[in-house]
Amino acid sequence: MNLIYNVKDRPKFGQMVVFAFQQLLAILAATIAVPAIVGHGMSQSAALFGAGVGTIVYLLFTKFKSPVFLGSSFAFLGSMFAAFAGAVSANAGYAGILLGAVFAGLVYVVIALIVKFAGVKWINKLMPAVVIGPTVAIIGLSLAGNAIGDALHGAVNDGSAYVMNASGWVNLICALVTLFTVIICSVYGKKMAKLIPFIIGIVAGYLVATIFTIIGNATGNADLVVINFSLFNDMKWIPDFTFIKAFKGFGEITGQYVATIAVAYIPVAFVVFAEHIADHKNLSTIIGTELLEDPGLDRTLLGDGVGSIAGAFFGGCPNTTYGESVGCVAITGNASVVTILTTAVMAILISFFGPFVTFLATIPACVMGGVCITLYGFIAVSGLKMVQKVDLGQNKNLFVVSVILIAGIGGMTLKLGQVTLTEIAVALILGIIVNLVLNRGKSAEDEKTEENETVEK
Repeated sequence: MNLIYNVKDRPKFGQMVVFAFQQLLAILAATIAVPAIVGHGMSQSAALFGAGVGTIVYLLFTKFKSPVFLGSSFAFLGSMFAAFAGAVSANAGYAGILLGAVFAGLVYVVIALIVKFAGVKWINKLMPAVVIGPTVAIIGLSLAGNAIGDALHGAVNDGSAYVMNASGWVNLICALVTLFTVIICSVYGKKMAKLIPFIIGIVAGYLVATIFTIIGNATGNADLVVINFSLFNDMKWIPDFTFIKAFKGFGEITGQYVATIAVAYIPVAFVVFAEHIADHKNLSTIIGTELLEDPGLDRTLLGDGVGSIAGAFFGGCPNTTYGESVGCVAITGNASVVTILTTAVMAILISFFGPFVTFLATIPACVMGGVCITLYGFIAVSGLKMVQKVDLGQNKNLFVVSVILIAGIGGMTLKLGQVTLTEIAVALILGIIVNLVLNRGKSAEDEKTEENETVEK
């Protein structure tokens, strides 16, 4: 695609700060949501700090060639719950989630070493475009429910449809204002407006939400109150770093608990590895450079793994490359890796400024829902673009794509003991198996070579 800023380009300082803030807004909701969901006193500010640190580590390992931000991974939610559930105290639970992050990171390191010596041809053989394309599409489509749920935050879902009430309509209006502002700025905006559609969209949605909230508070109508300004009452100025509590709990953990942590984290790391491949294949398509070859899959894995450990040390949450960040790059056409670095530094600095972190936390779910409709949609479309390269006139390709799409969209999530295989992981595994069976283990390149040899004969 046509990029306004390529990977090595450096925008002017003022513009770069604005672009970085936009990236921060794109990844913010998910990054601070993980500690909020896990609970046990986990700090959202610390998670933001850890995401910044993890991203810098990732950029260093990838030689500043891969423009993507790392944030808190939802895939490890079950693992983190298990760590606290099996701990004798909260501090031991914190020690457990740090230990788990190390286990998960080491899985990446081991795979990176294998890739270093075995190369990436086996990856391309297992996951050609016919497999990766629909899998990337599933990453975006699997998040569609979250975006719509946020956009219709106040409405009641009865299992078949959203039952609209006053609160639902108010939230939907805010979401649509955000959505159409982003669309108009991206399509018809001039210069800067085209590069920061999310900031403009969020500001527009937030202003509308503020008006509704002011009217709601003045009239006592709770349905109109969209923004929770009471969050400012409990804000903290300094992040509550995970390692501080974890160090107090390491003396309370046992060998059995360590084994429990290993079982909870290591299998999930293999699942996230599949998503790592899909994310980088998608990003490669956007920036026009095959990241699995330059800087190489071994480096992206090391960056992701070690970055995840470093991020968890401060925030407790293992990190992962964010589809929201990739979507932001795709929509804005800004792939400048310096922008990502600035975003990471900004995340670290902002985590110490309580009022601003709290302000970011007050951005309503409906406003972020309006933004995420475009972000997740672009991820899905990026995957479909990869499928364009595939000859769907051949039944063997058609079956591979069909299996992946139906398994993913159908929500084929499997729980095996402590391990949950997400619909993305299951869809990818099924796609790989079907592709190998139908192509007898041959890649597209192998088939082309055979066809050429046959023609020559």
